[in-house]
Amino acid sequence: MSGIDNLPPLREVIAEHGLRARKELGQNFLLDLNLTMRIARAAGDLSQTTVIEVGPGPGGLTRALLAAGAKKIIAIERDERTLPALAEISAAAPGRLEVISADALEVDYRALADGDTKIIANLPYNIATPLLTGWLSQEPWPAWFSSLTLMFQKEVADRIVASEKDAAYGRLGVLCGWRTDARMVMKVDHNAFTPPPKVTSAVVHLVPRPVDPDVPVRALEEITRHAFGQRRKMIRQSLKGLGVPLESLFDATGLKGDERAENLPVSTYVELARTVARLRRG
Repeated sequence: MSGIDNLPPLREVIAEHGLRARKELGQNFLLDLNLTMRIARAAGDLSQTTVIEVGPGPGGLTRALLAAGAKKIIAIERDERTLPALAEISAAAPGRLEVISADALEVDYRALADGDTKIIANLPYNIATPLLTGWLSQEPWPAWFSSLTLMFQKEVADRIVASEKDAAYGRLGVLCGWRTDARMVMKVDHNAFTPPPKVTSAVVHLVPRPVDPDVPVRALEEITRHAFGQRRKMIRQSLKGLGVPLESLFDATGLKGDERAENLPVSTYVELARTVARLRRG
């Protein structure tokens, strides 16, 4: 048996270290070993990969990633109470687990990348969306990571994979649909967690894809903020705040102006962003 196999059960670790999940940290510990292995496998071959894990808690997913053969794991954990439990895992897998005690929103992730790098995490739900949009908005693109395999509340996962005319389609779906191929891997019942959250969760797998460098991500974000901020209005009204001639914008993108935000595909938003940037340059 490996050192990982000899570690005590997670429930014993949680009890020994007094690791009550804290709501203010968005914590829900994942203890189902079959489920954590499924998440690890969903990320693909890890044998030559540096894995960045955010919010490992007592290390349930961390153990699975090591068991799945991850070359190295860099775990970002804000809750110092969990560090002794993570140190036990590190001791059982010498040289393969590095723990960084830090606020996940303040980490320079690009600086941690080493060769093929993947982010795999049961994200703290209270910071999950800001983390994702931060990773997907970085320049230059393509990204420094080869994939993201992440746990979200299911309603957020629905928004990530949504396309036009889906009820969940919005700003997040446009950003993810533009810069990644995103798919939902599995749904996760709330009883898989300790304590059980009140919502269903889901794992999403996102693979970055090349995009036109002439489309500024900030322009796309600005356009979707205006469009979906007033999603019941026609875009002729909702895009007024962009400060560019709307007739020129609509002529260049083939729009009439009477469309609504939820009916426009990702490709249209990309063309709008490209055109807005050109119009502003004059």
